[in-house]
Amino acid sequence: MRLRAVLSLVALGVVLVPAAPAAAASDALGPTARGHGGTAFGPTARGHGGTAFGPTARGYGGAVATVDKVATAVGIDVLRKGGNAVDAAIAAAATLGVTEPFSAGIGGGGFFVYYNARSGRVQTIDGRESGPASMTKDWFIDPADGKPYDFNEGRVSGLSVGTPGTLATWESAARKWGTKPLSQLLQPGARVAENGFPVDATFRQQVTDNQAIFGQFDSSRDLYLPGGQPPAVGSTQKNPDLAATYRLIARKGTDVLYKGAVGRDIVRTVQHPPVSATPIGEWAYPIRGADLRMSDLANYRLRYPAPTRSDYRGLTVYGMTAPSSGGVAVGEALNILERTDLSAASRTQALHQYLEASALSFADRNRYVGDHTAQWKLDRLISDGWARQRACQIDPAHALTKPVPPGDLTATGCTPAPVGGQVEEGQSTTNLTVSDKWGNIVEYTFTIEATGGSGMVVPGRGFILNNELTDFNFAGTQGDAPDPNLPGPNKRPRSSMSPTIVLQDGKPYLALGSPGGATIITTVLQLLVNRIDLGMTLPEAMAAPRASQRNSAGIQAEPAFHTQYGPGLEALGHTFGPDVPELGAATAIEFGRNGRVIAAAEPSRRGSGAAAVEFSR
Repeated sequence: MRLRAVLSLVALGVVLVPAAPAAAASDALGPTARGHGGTAFGPTARGHGGTAFGPTARGYGGAVATVDKVATAVGIDVLRKGGNAVDAAIAAAATLGVTEPFSAGIGGGGFFVYYNARSGRVQTIDGRESGPASMTKDWFIDPADGKPYDFNEGRVSGLSVGTPGTLATWESAARKWGTKPLSQLLQPGARVAENGFPVDATFRQQVTDNQAIFGQFDSSRDLYLPGGQPPAVGSTQKNPDLAATYRLIARKGTDVLYKGAVGRDIVRTVQHPPVSATPIGEWAYPIRGADLRMSDLANYRLRYPAPTRSDYRGLTVYGMTAPSSGGVAVGEALNILERTDLSAASRTQALHQYLEASALSFADRNRYVGDHTAQWKLDRLISDGWARQRACQIDPAHALTKPVPPGDLTATGCTPAPVGGQVEEGQSTTNLTVSDKWGNIVEYTFTIEATGGSGMVVPGRGFILNNELTDFNFAGTQGDAPDPNLPGPNKRPRSSMSPTIVLQDGKPYLALGSPGGATIITTVLQLLVNRIDLGMTLPEAMAAPRASQRNSAGIQAEPAFHTQYGPGLEALGHTFGPDVPELGAATAIEFGRNGRVIAAAEPSRRGSGAAAVEFSR
């Protein structure tokens, strides 16, 4: 670890110990694991109360896994000082708003899934952003020619900004299930913002990728383009405006955003984007304002829907319902896969089944799932009966031609509906997984949508506004059938976020989630298949190469997946699109006997994640 990173963590009161070599796969905790085992990937945290910031940590008590060492340090510190999983999750999330500002923060929204150890219940908070009351289905249609805007034309504008739900989510979770007030949980993030943190290669690259966008706005340029260039690796990134915003919220409460001064600054930024008179670089599109009002912020309400639930090989899988499509799509795909014994299949055949089930579930998700989808449709999609109707289309010897059409929810047998097509989403977001020594669990995925969001830092406030409304379809995608994901007044765009908690015999077995836009669904699904069916330990499942089939003509795959499994899958008729460097940046915790836990984050993706346990082995 770099000296600057060590100093930043020590300033938070975190004790560091060296990481020990990885333990053998026989340490796998879950009784449902199958296969030949192997060796866990990455360093493992051991010791007595210290914290090693490798991607895997084993031990007892509470655990934290995030994409960032500083956020993980904050979370584990809260646990060690007596906080519960909700307290630690909120404090870590507020810190990620500082250190991962291009993926998440109080300018965005997300989905919070909570397992209450005392009641044995899984509960959720829908903190998804909502569109303005004045939003129409033509929001992203250019009135000059009647055609949809290009994605970046819609993104870098006020048109893309929904009312943020993140801060309301933190406040509600802290009040309902936490033990500490939000005002206290914001303080570690405020200190990191004030004192700064070391810029790593990932942070610099994300600024570089957004340089043309950030360069259009004075507030974004001043914060992230010092001297007109991305910050150097190893330099210290400070955000005094965000520190002040956190402390203002701590003093005056969340109404300062939803009804007060911070909210007025958000509305001003959306209505009149702070476009620079001397921009850095050129931008191909006009930067438009939009009709977000203080009444939209004041009228924002969280939702508390029941989670989705599906059974898979003796496990109970809970996820997030609409407007997230994650719980439904993951559940449907698992139900389809349950018709095949993947543990007895060859690796090529198991992956063939995974890719086909994913394509079928995406076809149905695109056709049916949106903010206002009727509950009977969601229940039908995640039922075993529906899975049988979809699984019958899979031929073990030949891949389906993509895109496949969706099924007809009113039909019987194997008949698909006549329309359908794939939908892509942005590739950002962040995720964290937290548990405590009492057995409570938080799985939380939150976002500002694309990496860098709308590109607009709220002047004087230090946070980037989301571009979440571009998750709506700009125009209809379902032919003559209604599209469930068109814009509308106060509507929430469909999401792929898939925070997932898995129970075995009513007790926690696994919690996991990932960023990655529409690839979130396939990342979570593949991790479950790797762990439950293919005999991998949790660290092995995390490190394994990934592929994503979202009902598109070509599979999106990491190079290692394409190299290792491509020939066998292509022989079955699968085709691959261009490879991508990485898919997802997951976090997870697995729960074993006698209070043992394994916390896991990425060993390399997004610069590697960080896992820690309250009491190391």
